[in-house]
Amino acid sequence: MYFGPFIFPYVLKSKNQCYFNVVFLHTKPICMISFFTKKTYLVDLLEGFTDIHNHILPGIDDGAQTVTESKQLLKSFSEFGVQSLVCTPHIMHNYHDNTPVTIKTALAYLKNELIQDGLNGITIDASAEHMIDDNFEAILAKKQVLPLGRDYLLIEMSYLQPPINFDSAIEAIGRNRLFPILAHPERYSFLHNRTRRFMEYKELGIQFQVNMLSLGEYYGKEVFKTANKLIEEGMIDFIGSDVHNMEHINALKKVTLSKKMVEQIEAIIDRTTYFFSI
Repeated sequence: MYFGPFIFPYVLKSKNQCYFNVVFLHTKPICMISFFTKKTYLVDLLEGFTDIHNHILPGIDDGAQTVTESKQLLKSFSEFGVQSLVCTPHIMHNYHDNTPVTIKTALAYLKNELIQDGLNGITIDASAEHMIDDNFEAILAKKQVLPLGRDYLLIEMSYLQPPINFDSAIEAIGRNRLFPILAHPERYSFLHNRTRRFMEYKELGIQFQVNMLSLGEYYGKEVFKTANKLIEEGMIDFIGSDVHNMEHINALKKVTLSKKMVEQIEAIIDRTTYFFSI
């Protein structure tokens, strides 16, 4: 006997999504067909997350240029449930010559503006994203770096080729009793398809922080592919937004994850917040 079809709507947890189960009532077992594949949006996993990589402090690097832009970015993060952020402006010789003084000054200014606007629920602190360049070891020796947490240091390098002093810089970080975290390893084009080199970095004690936008194709397919490979291999330790502007925020809203990736990313999100909660 045949009595169907009957269509039952089922609303997903992720906002603005719905799919329909079509049930054919028959003497044989029930057949259920989903017309739409469930999508999990990355931003729906960020409630309570502490972001450890962003460029929100106003006017000191290539991120937010005004305090108005900074507050707009922070309000957008708050909509995702992210209200704790460690701001990490660039320290990059001859481009963004920041120091602990310039960074802490910008932090104090933004904190005051948040108080004036009654945005007391947002907590911000400051570290930096340190470029491994010809000046890095000098500022490290002078204690002109800004650790992430108590004893981690967020570092980056050129996307096109490794610096000639990379190994000596990593050794110097260790001598200063700090642990290096390499920002967005998936974005360095000279490392694509070089799994062994990534493993060598890990053997040196370098930890990896993946960018959220790399989980979509914002930076391109090779970056997306490399990010997924590193996650699948268990090489990623932490995650950060690396947000500079509202274009990044809007792109972040579109990033979706597979069911398998959700479980892996949730673990990385939890680990990041556990280590760096402020």
